Amino acid sequence: MLAPGSTIGILGGGQLGRMMAMSALQLGYKVIGFAPEGDNVAAAACSDFITADWDDTAALSDFAACCDVVTWEFENVPLGTVAALPQTLLACPSRALEVAQDRLNEKAFATSLGGTPAPYARIETEDDLSAALVRVGTPGILKTARDGYDGKGQWRVRSALEASGVRFPGVTCIYEGFVTYETEFSVILVRGADGSVKFWDSTANLHDGGMLTQSILPAGAMVEAQVPQARDLAAKVAESLGYVGVLTLEFFATREGPVFNEMAPRVHNSGHWTIEGAATSQFENHIRAICGLPLGGTATRFGSIEMRNIVGEDALRAHAILAEPGEPHLHLYGKREAREGRKMGHVTRVGHAIR
Repeated sequence: MLAPGSTIGILGGGQLGRMMAMSALQLGYKVIGFAPEGDNVAAAACSDFITADWDDTAALSDFAACCDVVTWEFENVPLGTVAALPQTLLACPSRALEVAQDRLNEKAFATSLGGTPAPYARIETEDDLSAALVRVGTPGILKTARDGYDGKGQWRVRSALEASGVRFPGVTCIYEGFVTYETEFSVILVRGADGSVKFWDSTANLHDGGMLTQSILPAGAMVEAQVPQARDLAAKVAESLGYVGVLTLEFFATREGPVFNEMAPRVHNSGHWTIEGAATSQFENHIRAICGLPLGGTATRFGSIEMRNIVGEDALRAHAILAEPGEPHLHLYGKREAREGRKMGHVTRVGHAIR
């Protein structure tokens, strides 16, 4: 168990790091962040923050010297950065990042454990893309195999006619066929260093342009029927990776069962509702797990819950939400620039308490 007053290092400076740091402070820990120059909103919740490039070995050495354990807030932290740190500091092996950073590896890994992804093909050339459009078919979506999130680095192909206008972007990609589904849903778990696993209830997730806009509980009958199978895969992923902390897998709920979409070895946007809506939030349980503390309960506290992202300039008017009925819980992330498509905060509304 990590003693109170110990220091947790967080790689990344965004809102997920900010909310993890706030939970760490509550549990009596210090936090130091590390990220390149940018709008590092996590710094406001850290006792110290190092702003340096990911490959700055001297800065990484200084960071490591301050830490008792290190975690990350997003899955695209360069593997070289993680490798440059003393591996004994890592809360869990870096293999989770290796798998999650490459969509092709991610699909193959999930399949090896019994998961069912959408049909897909590896794209290295223009000819590969042409062949995939025929073999996998349309509609579909072309994605860069690495990087890209919230709809970035993705190109939708709605029909064979439209496919003629799609061009290979020049980097390794994956082409995925669309699946017919009722809704998307998340399985979020926390795994302790002792191998114990707890799950939160799964939300139905709504997206716009590839970005999550809303998470809802109850998620509906189809999702609830498919959660056990999806949880089984998530638990296998966590065990296979030797994972410690919060891990998220996203699925499509289809008539044939849950179709694996992607994984995120971190706390997740679709779990923000747990701050007010669960016995223990995903952020607190992540800190508990990486520090060797007992995991908290994950039971849902309310009969209905809605989490909605606040995007772009909507944040400038967000305080007006506080006057709305239903006792909304507002979280603004302190970002300086309210750009279009940028997550600026979220609001959670809860229904009647479960007794």
